[in-house]
Amino acid sequence: MAPPLITITRQYGSGGSDIAQLVASQLSWMVIDNEFVDEVARRAGLPAAEVAQREERAPGLLERLARTLSVASPEMFITTAGVPRVEEDEATIVKLAERIIAEAAAEGRVVLVGRGAQALLAQRQDALHVYVVASKPWRMRLAVERLGVDPAQVEKVVDETDRSRDHYVKTYYRRARQAPENYDLVVNAEKLGFEGAAALIVAEARRRGW
Repeated sequence: MAPPLITITRQYGSGGSDIAQLVASQLSWMVIDNEFVDEVARRAGLPAAEVAQREERAPGLLERLARTLSVASPEMFITTAGVPRVEEDEATIVKLAERIIAEAAAEGRVVLVGRGAQALLAQRQDALHVYVVASKPWRMRLAVERLGVDPAQVEKVVDETDRSRDHYVKTYYRRARQAPENYDLVVNAEKLGFEGAAALIVAEARRRGW
């Protein structure tokens, strides 16, 4: 049986990335989160902001997995003078993201945050899929206070980011990202707090013998 993993999907500004860090720390697992954009961008020869914009602002990869990927799929990284490492189109970036998720999932004992990992790994029996939610006013406040979003633009940022993430999952996996039936746990970070939400996720992982 493949090693276990946890996927965390989150509404923007709900604190899903913070909760993922707490979960990974308590389980002594690795979290695959914000480093992802930088690593994909470095290997693809694209600015990090452009990769993020194209693929759900998808975070997280360990250098060890990136090296494994470059060996497994060298055709994705072939470069010649004056030619980008990867063709600058969305389908290529999505394919690259999927390969990295697959490599991380094969390693197991990882917490994968966002970028459609739940949809991509929906059939994995050894996966715990979590959706982190909170009310919109609470998420707007967190986005301003913790993520540095301009208060004048925060509602637009929250709405557009969630819409973009929903579209990404629907376009590539034909799944509704917000549908609760696609998850094992739906946790409300506003009601439970980050530590409370993480505790529920960890308790379920341990109940499964992980």
